[in-house]
Amino acid sequence: MQCGYFNQNKCRSCTWLDRDYADQLIAKTTALRVLLEAHPPQEWLPAVASPQTEFRNKAKMAVLGTQSAPILGIVNHQGEEVSLCDCPLYPVAMQALLLRLQVWIQQAGLPPYQVDKRQGEIKFILLTRSQFNGEYMLRLVLRSEQLLARIKQRLPQLLADTPDISVVSVNIQPVHMAILEGEKEIFLTQNTRLSERLNGVPLYIRPKSFFQTNPVVAAELYNTARKWTAEVGPRSLLDLYCGVGGFGLHCATPEMVMTGIEIEQEALACAQQSAREMGLSHVNLIAADLAGLVTAQAGLPDLIIINPPRRGIGQALCAQLGDMAPQHILYSSCNAETLAQDLSQMPGYRLARVQIFDMFPHTPHYEVLAKLTRQDAYR
Repeated sequence: MQCGYFNQNKCRSCTWLDRDYADQLIAKTTALRVLLEAHPPQEWLPAVASPQTEFRNKAKMAVLGTQSAPILGIVNHQGEEVSLCDCPLYPVAMQALLLRLQVWIQQAGLPPYQVDKRQGEIKFILLTRSQFNGEYMLRLVLRSEQLLARIKQRLPQLLADTPDISVVSVNIQPVHMAILEGEKEIFLTQNTRLSERLNGVPLYIRPKSFFQTNPVVAAELYNTARKWTAEVGPRSLLDLYCGVGGFGLHCATPEMVMTGIEIEQEALACAQQSAREMGLSHVNLIAADLAGLVTAQAGLPDLIIINPPRRGIGQALCAQLGDMAPQHILYSSCNAETLAQDLSQMPGYRLARVQIFDMFPHTPHYEVLAKLTRQDAYR
């Protein structure tokens, strides 16, 4: 991929952009092999590659510059404010919308928040695109509600010019800290969910719901989990950190009992809507902190799927999984270091299969799907 920002040393977010893409995949595979030396899998599957450009479905842009000349982008390592509206990681249509939003902010008279002076109102633009229908969810992160009336006045023209924007909200983040969003979300459209569909599975995205940023590779990841699940044929499934249901809904069948556990209520509401549309009547969704997971609440599933944040699952949950003793565990990790740490705390399981999914091209980061099987299954 060629990027003028990288070549001109204006943006170095894609730290591996000067490396051949095939070499990137080799380097990631090598790094994973080193991390898993103490837990060698029975089967290594080849890494799943990503498109090299236009693969991101979400833009997180700081609003910089001035009210008369706003900039959507970053402050780079040299302290320069750089507009990244036409970053080649985003689809061309998304680039065009970001440029339109940059102009709209100026037309609406929304002053960018200046960190050093603690003045201004608009902090970030968060834009998410549905690969399924090309629609967008637009979130404006503001310091206060002071300019809410002005935004409401200017919004109809933006929506008339850009009918693909289906969800708009304002997030209030009043704290003078490097925090992306606040607790309060104010919807400015009747629609509050962005519709997505991967591998025929309907999924819905709300403002605070986690969703993978690379839908092409995410579809491959979910479909692989579906295939691995079908191979073992579980009658019951527990989906931990289930979010909007990407893994569980792909793997569930009409006969299977699926339980999803997630702390974010909005994500569970999206997962419930998807389950209804799919005709899955044996889906139980529980709002709970996994640190307090009670075995009896989820029953004793045949298969557990885990998709934790970068910190992994930790010793306490590893111990609980050992007590539940499912025959198989599918562990999807965005941080192979914590995956390796968690594996060392699950002595009752053996790593049967592992595969890299390159969710984050041009960086050292990647997603891993691992299949764990109980040790007694090998005897």
